[in-house]
Formats: sequence, structure tokens, C-alpha cells
Amino acid sequence: MALIALGVTGGIGAYKAVEVCRGLQQRGHDVVAVMTRAATRFVGPVTFEGITRRPVITSQWRPGMNSDIEHIAIADQISLLLVAPCTANVIGKFANGIADDFLTTLYLATKAPVMLAPSMNVHMLAHDAVQRNLQALAGRGVRFVEPGEGYLACGWVGKGRLAEPADIVAAADQIVAMPASATLNHKRVLVTAGPTYEDIDAVRYVGNRSSGRMGFAVAAEARRRGAHVTLVAGPTRIDPPAVDEVVRVRSAADMHEAVMRAAAGADAIVMAAAVADYTPAQRSEGKIAKADAPLALTLERTKDILADLGGMRDALGASAPVLVGFAAETDDVVARARAKRAKKNADVIVANDVSRADRGFDAPTNEVTIITADGEEVVPLQSKERVAGRILDCIETILMTRAAATARR
Repeated sequence: MALIALGVTGGIGAYKAVEVCRGLQQRGHDVVAVMTRAATRFVGPVTFEGITRRPVITSQWRPGMNSDIEHIAIADQISLLLVAPCTANVIGKFANGIADDFLTTLYLATKAPVMLAPSMNVHMLAHDAVQRNLQALAGRGVRFVEPGEGYLACGWVGKGRLAEPADIVAAADQIVAMPASATLNHKRVLVTAGPTYEDIDAVRYVGNRSSGRMGFAVAAEARRRGAHVTLVAGPTRIDPPAVDEVVRVRSAADMHEAVMRAAAGADAIVMAAAVADYTPAQRSEGKIAKADAPLALTLERTKDILADLGGMRDALGASAPVLVGFAAETDDVVARARAKRAKKNADVIVANDVSRADRGFDAPTNEVTIITADGEEVVPLQSKERVAGRILDCIETILMTRAAATARR
């Protein structure tokens, strides 16, 4: 899964950007929409906010924007800047280094690949100035999805209409889906993600705020590195990435059963799900009627999936999978994570502070400490996709070390 900045500029093709956004999500990517002021005259920002579940950036002057220098933060996090549609005006600004709004500033600040899908009147596209600007951008490595030919909104017939959304999505996906490593080829990786819901009655449940983003990012990155990926996911509002197998579960008991079944033959297991520690001792088949008196709810411990997996490792010896757990804490985060790694017999524990709104649960970013037997690595605040890359790097290192040790015997 990659984080893609989708720039939307002020052309009639802006309505197609909605389809582009959905297509990118269906391929497992995360999208942040950046709209010019003119674009908002064609499509409302609330449309993209509803689809992406992220704030839509429409101005660099929004209160609080400069406290995080957001155009720099996003520029560092994204894997691709895709502008669709891209008007002649914005092409000219990009070509000449004009940064007078968020999108043009983002273009200058990012080191990520840039892809433009031009859309304009046929005569505008053929104009000398526009062609020079396109050539200048191409010379800097900017890639294009060529406009199509046909009936244009202005009434002319010719080349200039925005390329079809499916073609734009395919071109963008080709850039961000390039294999990062072949180390995980022929490896089997099991990933858990999201929350579990522990039903109280037919209507109510006990749950948590996990969105599944971190686990989904790990699954997508493992798949991108060539692994066969099985994803066990609890109830989430966002769609899972495209992996080899997705197993949907609801409760901690469901997840325990699915993980134990899928663990056989896995080379690595990443327990990124926020599994409930407690579940109601009794579940009412119907809805519990409301009453004036307090309602007492008895909770009992759920099965500890990570501990059960850790308990199996000694018997498996060298064939035991690399076991990665997460420690979501609010106090003494790293100390508790160290203790958890030893207690659960895990190779790696990823410690994250979930008391902050900008990281951990239901946030697109995370800051973690990766704890292994050999030491600790602090991963500063960044996109969950990039954090996933660091976790997979750690898994790859362990797998290569084991393979080298086996070869020396």
C-alpha cells in the first residue's frame, strides 16, 4: 500500500478524479486529496473527504497548517504525486517553479515521482507555450498519462479530454507497485489487522479504535516484496489491500481460530491487530432492554494469540516463523514492550504510544520503537506505509541471518 497525493485542478474532468481516487483505493493505496481553489468549483472537497477519510487540503493558509509545515510533511510521506486532471495553468506553474498554492508548493517540495494527466481544450494543448512546458517537465522526469481524443466540454472535437480513470489508475499503480526487494519471494507472511468486536447483545459490543491501517500497510508491503500474504482482518471501515487471501473475522475468538489455522507453514507472522483482552462472559441473543438500574457486565480474558504462537516456537526450532507483535501502550511504552517481547517469546515487538491523536489508533501516521534481541530502533513519526517498510526490513534481516546460520551448519 502506498500513500498517493491526488492533485485535482480546475477543469471539467475534475469529476473523474473521484473515480481515480476510488480506483487507487481498490488497488490498496491510501489517498490524500489536494485541491486547487478552482477545482472546488467543479467538485466539492467533502466528496473526497468522504472517500479518503482524510482532510482534503484546499489551502496552505488553513489555521494550524504552518505549525506542522504540512506541505513538507506530505512531500516526505507520499510515494507518488498524481495530478488528474492537470490544467494548462498548473502545468505552466510546475514548469516554471511557481509555488502560489499548496499543490504547486507540494510539487517543488516532494522527491516522490510525479505523474500528470493533462486535460484542456485541443488548441490549448497544441499551443507552443503549453508544449514547451510539457517538454520541460518531461525532461525533469515527470511522467504523463496522455489525454484522449473525442468530444470536449467546450464543444470542440480533438485531443485534450482527460484519460479514462482506469488508465490513470493503472499507470499510477505501475509506478508505486515496483518491487522493493526480492527477499520475500516464495515466503509466506501472515498479518493480522484491525480491531475485534466482542458482542454484548444483538446490538451492542465492546471494541476499540483500531482502523486496521497499520496491519494493512504491512500486508501490502509484504505483498509488494513478493511474499504470499494472508491477511486476517477484524471489522474495519477501510478496504483491505490486494493480497493473496483475506480472512474476515469479528471477535477475538474468531481471530484466534483463523490465525492458528493460517500459521502453519508461515515464514513470518505480524500481529498488528488490536485484539480485545476481554470479552463479555455471557452474550444475550436479543437486545438487552434498557432499565433505570445500572447494568453490570462481567468480562473474561480472551485467548492470547501472540502468547500461543510464541509457545509453539520452541518445538518448531529453526523452522519457527519470525514472530512480530505490537505493544500499544500509553505509559512506560518501551519498557512494557521489552517485557512483552520476553514474555511472549517474540522475535520483534513494535512499541507505539496510542495516547497521541497523530499516531497509533485511527491515524495515518505512526511513531514506533522496533525492539529485537539485538537492540532497538526508533522510527520517527511518518506514514504507516513507511513504518511498515521498516518492520519488513527487520523481518528480512532476521530471515537472512537465519538462512546464513543454516548454511554454515
